Amino acid sequence: MRFSLAKRLPGSILRLQWMLAGHGRATGQGRAGFIITYGDKAGTPEAVTNAAGEHVVAVQMELCRIVISEMWEQQIIYLREVGGERMFPIVIGLFEAVSIDRRVKGLRTPRPLTHDLVTNVIEGMGGELEHIYIHDLRDHTYYAKLMIRRDGELIEVDSRPSDAIAIAVTVGVPIYVEEHVLEQSLSSD
Repeated sequence: MRFSLAKRLPGSILRLQWMLAGHGRATGQGRAGFIITYGDKAGTPEAVTNAAGEHVVAVQMELCRIVISEMWEQQIIYLREVGGERMFPIVIGLFEAVSIDRRVKGLRTPRPLTHDLVTNVIEGMGGELEHIYIHDLRDHTYYAKLMIRRDGELIEVDSRPSDAIAIAVTVGVPIYVEEHVLEQSLSSD
């Protein structure tokens, strides 16, 4: 995987080109901040079990793009279907975008930040994060859950998608989106 990253000064235009290990080429433009693009895996839709033991049809997604803007409060991350073409944006806050970016780049901090703390609490209480999944979209707001296994029990913890994705990137667990949410997000574009 290769990508190029250009940082802009406020008010300038960014032009970014990236190559994803033979998966094509694209160009992105924006007004402020920077754009990062990465990721290439293969997978298919599958059944994910929730805490009630129900199987839901979910699609494994990968974080494929982060748009960080110094001029706007809202940032954007893009999730792309693993092994597929479908992709959709999620608007998140600056703190979450920077946190996700730091984790993807493997940058460490001298002391734990909030997402590190959550991960440490899960592990310290004998749990293991299995995956996260985005299970609903209502009024332009996505809803996600952390799926934690502890003593053989699967525990669902409500989360904002941005926090769930930051934690998933920290731990290296899969990101799933329920099929109906993916279809709804694509139809609302």
